[in-house]
Amino acid sequence: MTTLVDQMLETYPADLGGVDRQKLADCIRECYACAQACTACADACLSEDDVASLTKCIRSNLDCADICFATGQMLSRHTGYDANLTRAMLEACEMACKACGDICAEHASHMAHCEHCARECRKCEQACRELLDSLG
Repeated sequence: MTTLVDQMLETYPADLGGVDRQKLADCIRECYACAQACTACADACLSEDDVASLTKCIRSNLDCADICFATGQMLSRHTGYDANLTRAMLEACEMACKACGDICAEHASHMAHCEHCARECRKCEQACRELLDSLG
């Protein structure tokens, strides 16, 4: 199934400089999916009875959501591509997803929203790693 991300990359008029279009598209999609999951998880944590015990999780969710969203935005722009900045953003996103995924995994057995969020964080972490590895 062709997604909007794929369609937009296909219509980009210039060369992407050797960037693997499929890995790029996958990473953009995963960044946005993770940002949404983390935002929703933070909100769900705020509705739990013991919010005070979830402050680290909420903070990690919100940090991860912001980093994933910013990374998705940056990866969607190709004009004036800066490989060093792209690598730094992907590394930061990968790190934020790992940290958030780890924290959510601690709560996954008793909070379904954390289970879903941890899974999305792992998928985004992997997509960032795969794109980074393909950049050389």
